[in-house]
Amino acid sequence: MSRSTARVGLELNARDHACVCFLVLMTVAACATRTPPPLDEAAALAPPSRPNDCEAVAAGASLQAAVDGAADGTALCLEPGSYFGPLIVTKRLEIWGPREAVIRSAGVGTTIEVEADGASLAGFTVDGSGGRFDTLDAAVHVVADDVRVEGLSVQNAAFGLLIEKSNRATILRNVVQGPDEGPLGLRGDGIRLWETRHSEVRDNQIIGCRDMVIWYSSNNRLVGNSVVRSRYGTHFMYSHENHVEGNRYVDNVVGIFIMYSRNLTLRDNLLARSSGPGGMGLGIKESGNLSVADNAFIANTKGVYMDTAPLEPDDFNTFENNAFFHSDVAVLMHSSEDRNAFLGNQFVSNHSQLQVEGGGNALGVDWNGNSFDDYAGYDMDRDGFGDIPYELRRLSSQLESTYPQLQFFRGAITLELLDAISSLFPMIEPETTLIDPRPRMSAVDWKIIDAR
Repeated sequence: MSRSTARVGLELNARDHACVCFLVLMTVAACATRTPPPLDEAAALAPPSRPNDCEAVAAGASLQAAVDGAADGTALCLEPGSYFGPLIVTKRLEIWGPREAVIRSAGVGTTIEVEADGASLAGFTVDGSGGRFDTLDAAVHVVADDVRVEGLSVQNAAFGLLIEKSNRATILRNVVQGPDEGPLGLRGDGIRLWETRHSEVRDNQIIGCRDMVIWYSSNNRLVGNSVVRSRYGTHFMYSHENHVEGNRYVDNVVGIFIMYSRNLTLRDNLLARSSGPGGMGLGIKESGNLSVADNAFIANTKGVYMDTAPLEPDDFNTFENNAFFHSDVAVLMHSSEDRNAFLGNQFVSNHSQLQVEGGGNALGVDWNGNSFDDYAGYDMDRDGFGDIPYELRRLSSQLESTYPQLQFFRGAITLELLDAISSLFPMIEPETTLIDPRPRMSAVDWKIIDAR
């Protein structure tokens, strides 16, 4: 498949260049130094290699009997065809199969329960689970340490992969297909980590589910995953020291939401087209010591939403070298947030660069070296930075922050006229909400964006 690519970030202060960038980015599909696997391609579903020494299990045979009769350390290889759950794995076994080997739900409860440390599931398809949300009926439920779940195809399950009270789990290259229709809140989670630590979730595809949940789970790595058409791409709660890199969040309500968590790193992620009234690329509530760098926030209702962040008096959040393009509001703060720094970011073709709810301001935020496409300053000494500060004073944004119902008129000539009048007549000049003392004159070379 051919790729249409565009290099963004070069000389984007001029509005005509931003318009060209807009046409490309509205169809953006992936972005990162490390590109996640594309959705729905056969290569993404290729199973792991068949183990060299394994015991074959014929289609239709009792898989539970095969598991119960195998010795610890045995590899069981499924033949193409159907097998029936529920299955409980209580030994350190590797269960491998091609995609055409399908373990089917009995219609109640969880289909595969893994209770043995060091067990492995690889390659096959899991079709269905029970339908109860109160008992978390799932395709696969892991409650053991050092478990590997690789290359599974999960479909028609209430919940996909549930990893609970586990350590050092590896969740790799699985595809979880949700219902992709109906109310988001009535779907199950694609992947859920609960009290799980030192684990890796890599190169998985979550399609049309509810959330990817990381709750009470610390010291984990989420790398190269794709989450599309879901509610929360990834929802952290009371989860610390996690690393999130190279993930793709597109067409969700929220890309990433971080609540009551500390010491997270978000790098090289794409957060695009989080739409609707509650749409946000990244939401942060009462969380601190976050490093948010080299991410692309594209065409979201709100690029970043911050509520009492950070909460702890010694915490600090840093946003560096991110791209905020084509959003209604690039950054929305619930109140006048302090102990945050925005350094070297790019703001292009957003309706509002910043809004502070309740009529506050972001003067306590460290803004430095950011590129704003509406900056009207000059660079006499040619050092690449403006000789006068960038100051954001926009009457329409100030009114929208105070009176949210005015967002109904967003894009109408009424609010545009208010901004024009306020710039011509200082007597109604709005309050300053943002000052960057050293704005970058033109955007730096940022990234290649795959615009398939």
